[in-house]
Parts: sequence; structure tokens; C-alpha cells
Amino acid sequence: MADVNRGDRPLSPHLSIYRPQLTSMTSILTRITGNALLVAAILIVWWFLAASYGPEYFATADAVLTSWFGDLVLFLSLWAVWYHFCAGIRHLIWDSGHGWELETAEKMGYAVIAGSLILTIFTVIVI
Repeated sequence: MADVNRGDRPLSPHLSIYRPQLTSMTSILTRITGNALLVAAILIVWWFLAASYGPEYFATADAVLTSWFGDLVLFLSLWAVWYHFCAGIRHLIWDSGHGWELETAEKMGYAVIAGSLILTIFTVIVI
């Protein structure tokens, strides 16, 4: 028979005592950046489609993408591409059976964050 007294049991691990690990946060951020890249891709496709619809429509799309908001979205999208790339390399290393030790996994998490920031700044400076 089902336990009907589930409301009296504590949650485990309780949110007030649980400390998120770097590896779990970077994994969640990988999923968030992947979805955010879809939004950025839709904006870029809209810009290309606007070019094919005519100069007035393209002027509107171009004004949005070249505004401060568009620049911010494209800059964050660039960071998301590099972050997703670095996190993908980390997952490939994990898939090969390496880097599962806690200390190594944390170092790889920091490397993903630092690598994505460095590659983003390098890309902005070069391009």
C-alpha cells in the first residue's frame, strides 16, 4: 500500500544545507547557453530574412541588431558559443573515462569558465 504520510518526511538533500558544486553549475550553464544560442540563431536568421524582404524591413532588423541591445546579445552569444565549445571538450574528456577525480573535475570546470572568457575576449579583439 502507498505511504500516505509523505508530507512529514524531510527533503533530502534539503536546500538550506545543500551547496551546489562547480561541476553541477557548469553543467546547468551548458544547457542554458545551448538554449540561448537558439534564440541568437533566430535573431540572425531574422536579419538574413529581412535582407531578402526589402530595404525597409532590413533597416528595422539591422537597427535592432546593431543597437546596444543587439550588440549585447551578440556578445553574450559569442561567449555562449565558446563556453559551449569548451564544455563540450570537457564532456568528451569525461566520455573517454578521464578527469572523473573531484579535484580534476573542479579544475576542468574552472578551465571551461576561464577558457570561454579568454577566447571571447580574443575573438572580439581580433575581429
